[in-house]
Amino acid sequence: MKNASQRAGLIAALALFGGGLLLSWMTHGTGTVQDDPKRGISIPKQLTVPFQVQAAYNDKDIFFRYRWPAPKPSIFHDVVVYEGGKWVRKGKGNPGSERDGMHEDRVAMMLDDGSVPEFARYGGYMTIGSGIASFTKHASDKEVTAHPYLGKKLKQEEVSKSMPETRTDQNEWSSVQSEEVLKAQRKAGYFLDLWHWRGHRSNPIGMSDDQLIAEARLGDGGKSSATGNWDAKQNQPQWMFNSAKTGYKALRWDDVRSGKIDQDSIYFLREGDVVPFDPQAGWKEGDTLPRRLLRTPEGSVADVAVQGKGRWSDGFWEVTLTRKLDTGNPLDDKILKDRGAYAVAFAIHRMATGTRWHYVSLPFSLGLERSGDIVANKFVGDTPKWSDKWTKIELFYPGQVSWPHLNSKQHAGAQYIRKGQPVTTHHSVEQLKHYGVEAEFAQEIRRQWLLTLLAGVLMITAFGVAFNQLLKRNQGA
Repeated sequence: MKNASQRAGLIAALALFGGGLLLSWMTHGTGTVQDDPKRGISIPKQLTVPFQVQAAYNDKDIFFRYRWPAPKPSIFHDVVVYEGGKWVRKGKGNPGSERDGMHEDRVAMMLDDGSVPEFARYGGYMTIGSGIASFTKHASDKEVTAHPYLGKKLKQEEVSKSMPETRTDQNEWSSVQSEEVLKAQRKAGYFLDLWHWRGHRSNPIGMSDDQLIAEARLGDGGKSSATGNWDAKQNQPQWMFNSAKTGYKALRWDDVRSGKIDQDSIYFLREGDVVPFDPQAGWKEGDTLPRRLLRTPEGSVADVAVQGKGRWSDGFWEVTLTRKLDTGNPLDDKILKDRGAYAVAFAIHRMATGTRWHYVSLPFSLGLERSGDIVANKFVGDTPKWSDKWTKIELFYPGQVSWPHLNSKQHAGAQYIRKGQPVTTHHSVEQLKHYGVEAEFAQEIRRQWLLTLLAGVLMITAFGVAFNQLLKRNQGA
């Protein structure tokens, strides 16, 4: 009877051990990084990218020179292609690199004058609020367009970057402050200046978007450098190339997709150099037109221009942007002063990526003829004479890390944010690039941890039962 009981105990131990081993084998690798387009997850193979910057200024203007690597230039944003007798859009966007390469390269710089002290400590992290577009969990287009302020008044179609204090509850994207409060915040300087250079929608005409981040990512006042080239009623473009100037009425899709069209070609539609679209012009399969019409910007949005030309060469983009120190638009721009101190952060899009699939920097200090991580030297004349000395910055993939999360109980460092300690006090870029990926797969990581724990408990229990049965057998002997 005793032997039968011991055999049953050993069989149970073997069953527990086998169950734990089987569970460990079946779940091995299920928590690893895997792209999941349905959840908006696409992890870049390269998690960091080197970036270089220089700055200089004279009595009137400031200049920023940027340089970063890109395997090839993305100079198209989106296009329409004649297929099967109708015009089809290419380049609508998807997680990671756009499948046909129809997303332009970009460089952006956020700038503050000290009115938002948190920015100098946490950089762009503080602009990622709840419900933001392209996160796995985000507000729907219908919800945003129905919002009485963001949708109805600002015509926003998705939740974009915003400042935390523009919400009454940072965990709820729709809890926008009253317009009276928003106006007071803007007047007090509670916004970030955003310089946003685009490889198609601004560079060909020597301009950069001038934007800001407040209750949303907004364009400065005035007329922007790009508008749509699409007639929704007729389901066709509004404009086409003027063949009298270019020698063609459209581009060829194979040439666009393969990268045969270079920066020196006329690959963009510009106001004044186009003709109205003619549906009877004998369109052929594969004829391609840009879905944007470029135009001369006006007003505050036209404050930032390209010095010379933004060019890609030998695997690198090099872009120099310039703006008046004092634009005369203090509600849109951060006014810069001789020997002033500021905070900046940078981001790039490359390899046909859009929305959150970019690389970002931590915040850096900028000094105009004074100490800082980046020093803008003062010069006399119209254009700076650049040296070979760059400030080198490592950009990283940020993943799905939001400001509400960083301030929540799920983030161990929330206590340090409450104390006002900068992100660099506790984190390096090396850590942050991995943290961004971990944030994408938090659910999988937790599940894998629990399964591994369960497998371990089963196997330890099996050893305990087996040892106990063997001990009883020895005692009986």
